Amino acid sequence: MESKFTVKQVLFLLFVTISGVIWSVSFHHPLFAGFFPGYVILVLLARKKYNSLKVILQISVKGIQKTKIVIIILSLVSLLLPSWYLAGTIDQMVKIALYIINPHHFIILSFLVAMFFSMLLGTTVGTLSAIGIPILGTAAVLHLPTEIVAGALVSGAFVGDRTSPFSSSHQLLSHTVEVPVKKQWKAMLWTSILAIFVCFSLYGLFDFLYSDNSVIHSKSITWGEISVITFIPPMVLIGIVVCRFSIIYAFLASILSAAMVAVVKGAAFSKIIYVCWFGINGLGGGFVHMFELLLFLALAGAYNGLLEELNVIQPYLDQWLQSSRSLMNDTVRTILATLLISVIAANQTLPIILTGRSFLPHWSKKYGKEELARVMGDSTMLFPGMVPWSVLAIMCSTIVGIPLMKYLPYAFFLWGLPFLTILSSFLKQVLFRKEKTDATM
Repeated sequence: MESKFTVKQVLFLLFVTISGVIWSVSFHHPLFAGFFPGYVILVLLARKKYNSLKVILQISVKGIQKTKIVIIILSLVSLLLPSWYLAGTIDQMVKIALYIINPHHFIILSFLVAMFFSMLLGTTVGTLSAIGIPILGTAAVLHLPTEIVAGALVSGAFVGDRTSPFSSSHQLLSHTVEVPVKKQWKAMLWTSILAIFVCFSLYGLFDFLYSDNSVIHSKSITWGEISVITFIPPMVLIGIVVCRFSIIYAFLASILSAAMVAVVKGAAFSKIIYVCWFGINGLGGGFVHMFELLLFLALAGAYNGLLEELNVIQPYLDQWLQSSRSLMNDTVRTILATLLISVIAANQTLPIILTGRSFLPHWSKKYGKEELARVMGDSTMLFPGMVPWSVLAIMCSTIVGIPLMKYLPYAFFLWGLPFLTILSSFLKQVLFRKEKTDATM
């Protein structure tokens, strides 16, 4: 498939887009402002290729419509924490967590709990929304480094997002590379086990280093201190997600139930509206603080729609592996290509589709579809959680209330797996050559 865009045009587009985003992140300007010049350049290039402005706008609108679910989810996330706060849910869950969780193993337990929930729910956002707030609140009370705890939570949440058969992205990858879910899961198994072991070891080390700094609770909780009604909002959230209903319905029902609990406890309706709009001092949340982010997501959707519809970069991906001659080389090139796509696309769906469909013929012929599924599962599924302007990374950092760059160094599962899959390809390549040598002797 031939591109309408020259190499110079594509490189210029990438330079403007990435430079604008880096400027926004470095100088703390709205992402919308930094991303807008890249969109303008893309529109001008499309217009130069004889696409009418009307068609370009129609494609942009279609792209925005593809992100509307994410926009709705983030809008609801901004209301979740304030509503839970007024309902007394945050305070109660922190008290329970302080009583149950052993502070000496807090970080490991945070990772394991997040991993368990994510394997059950199959969603990073749902997992962090259900357990992230109370666990991080407890970590703050225990004087544990919240950025490390957030890294453990995000790592655990991505285990299920990448590996769980209930995960929509896991299903999408299976469909894209034409590998049954069971075979795909088996292909990812060994790197998954190794990555989880590495995470477990490192978080255990942090528990050892910081356990002496934590404040150990000295009294138990009596039944009189527990208000069962305050647990209705999180139970509603978890129950709806477990029943496989849309996360949107889960958020909405949890917010409404929290508002009802707050009213029962004496909160004025005007106060509920106020905190949902402006958030809570010291805790965050509030729709007004999410507005600029929602504008960026809409613009990113328009940008992605044009990239995909106008076939801007896919032909160049087709040429990327042609000169490769080894499994490790192909693995590195595939990872670099999918990283670039993730940086540009700012979402999880487009990198899976573009990388999978572009590289499938090459990998199918030389190594098998399962190997491509492993490499993409260990990279393409995780990069959107590390790119600061990616939708998934923004949602994660918004939910945990900690900037991405503060917790990312401790989210070992995310950035460790690409290296592990390269190591796996190298070992398989060595083993294959050895078997081939033995066969010829």
